[in-house]
Amino acid sequence: MLTRRDLLRALAATSAGTLAANTFASLRAADTQTWQRGAVATVQPLATKAGVNALRQGGNAVDAAIAAAVTLGVVDQHNSGLGGGCFILIRQANGKLLAIDGRETAPAKASRDMYVRDGKAVPALSQTGPLAVATPGALAAYALALNKAGKLKLAEVVQPAADLAAKGFALDRNYARKLKSTADKLAQFPGSKGALLKADGTAYEEGETLKQPDLARTYQQIAKHGIDWFYRGEFAAMVEAWMKANGGILTAADFAAYQPIVREPLQTTYRDYRIIGFPPPSSGGVHVAQMLNMLEQFELADLNKQGRGALEHLLAEVMKLAFADRAYWLGDPDFANVPRGLIDKAYARELAAKIDLNKASEVKSYGRPPRATENIFAKPPADAPIIDKHTTHIAAADAEGNWVAITATVNTTFGSKIIVPGTGLVLNNEMDDFSISPGQPNAFGLIGAEANAVQPGKRPLSSMSPTIVLRDNQPFLTVGAAGGPTIITQVLQVLVRVLDLHQPLSEAVAAPRVHHQWRPDELRVEQSLPAATVAALQDRGHKIDATAGIGVCQAVSFDPATKAFTGVHDPRVPGSAEGL
Repeated sequence: MLTRRDLLRALAATSAGTLAANTFASLRAADTQTWQRGAVATVQPLATKAGVNALRQGGNAVDAAIAAAVTLGVVDQHNSGLGGGCFILIRQANGKLLAIDGRETAPAKASRDMYVRDGKAVPALSQTGPLAVATPGALAAYALALNKAGKLKLAEVVQPAADLAAKGFALDRNYARKLKSTADKLAQFPGSKGALLKADGTAYEEGETLKQPDLARTYQQIAKHGIDWFYRGEFAAMVEAWMKANGGILTAADFAAYQPIVREPLQTTYRDYRIIGFPPPSSGGVHVAQMLNMLEQFELADLNKQGRGALEHLLAEVMKLAFADRAYWLGDPDFANVPRGLIDKAYARELAAKIDLNKASEVKSYGRPPRATENIFAKPPADAPIIDKHTTHIAAADAEGNWVAITATVNTTFGSKIIVPGTGLVLNNEMDDFSISPGQPNAFGLIGAEANAVQPGKRPLSSMSPTIVLRDNQPFLTVGAAGGPTIITQVLQVLVRVLDLHQPLSEAVAAPRVHHQWRPDELRVEQSLPAATVAALQDRGHKIDATAGIGVCQAVSFDPATKAFTGVHDPRVPGSAEGL
């Protein structure tokens, strides 16, 4: 039986940190546990423990997920934190659904061409430094979620994280690797260098202790004074002063104006299941639904039995079609029209009819969904049952019936690379998720159009895809992922493997993944995908890009027969799933 220590040794021993398929298989048998009162899964054991402690203190799954999220802002700052944003999807014990949009917003002084110099877009400006930072939304969203659906107070989930920041923690392999890879950029900013690097500017190594006294103070002030200290007090003033001195445009007024938005969750059906996704500015909810609608036209279990890459090929084809639509149609629905027809079943049948199961097809452009002028958030017509009235993911559920999926981010590794001196908080570079110029790829290679252009107060398009699945109107699965645009395709593949192939959740999360995002026209595959499958995909005409790993996924499921929860963390990185 493979122990966690064996897993870490295997990760260290394999090139590029990838695991062979048989290693994943061994881990599945060793790493699956069940609990009766609830479960939490995250990428970091200390964050998972914080979530479980919240349950132990009388909190519910909402408290647990948010306790884990704020702790990740200490122990996993390269991925997420209070300097970034989030989407929170909740199914409460009473059956009510809640979608809280904590996505960052463009500063009031932002403009459409702010990254254009001499007629050309300069991507570096939107990825590193002061102009890359959008107004953080995570903290406001967490506070709102606790107020609407939690049991604990904000201070009760923030103070333990403050204590951990002050005490320090031993860096895991992933944090140490990310710190080393970005040390040069972090060192450009005195606040970042002082908070995250050694005195000589070098990175801490795996196992060394990182203490963050400034971050501890920030958390302590939030615990003591609430979110006003952050959005309308000292923190906002400190950020504004630094921005003015360093060429930034983010102001205290931007912080004061920020509000999380309660949105209508996106509900669609897939075979016998109801899929609850996040609406725009998430592109994930729309396109997971769109791809499932296309896949509904095929017998996926039969294709999987055929082997020879038959299922992977189909997945690649539906991904291309969906991402072509994403590039043109998706944006902040408060600023751009996002057509309801994207998740229309008839439109999906039309797209599916274009797929050749024997060869890769060229998708030249976006599709034209029906009712293209009808915004996805307009009141649904009576005959439209489809809709009812470097990032991290936290999955949590409890025996009362509360289910939570939180995906949070600062965008790329350590966001903008900026920590304002004295705050300890990594600020996002979420402005790069806008289309800084039509047709200009962002850091993830994604292309956008006018719908996702920069505008003051606008939320950039996101791939974050927190998802909850209901069967017989009862929740039994929550899943989400990290990894830029691969978030969408990771969630899709876990759903397919659980709902169509009936694989155990741990097997579904660990299975080799593929990813296609239309542009560039290449199919990314994990190196653990069998060579025969890769060869079959090449024979069908796919241009293959083999990579060590595609994203990181977390999930929790419930078995009504045994009344037990199963939590699964992605074996591609250290993490944990625990419960009570």
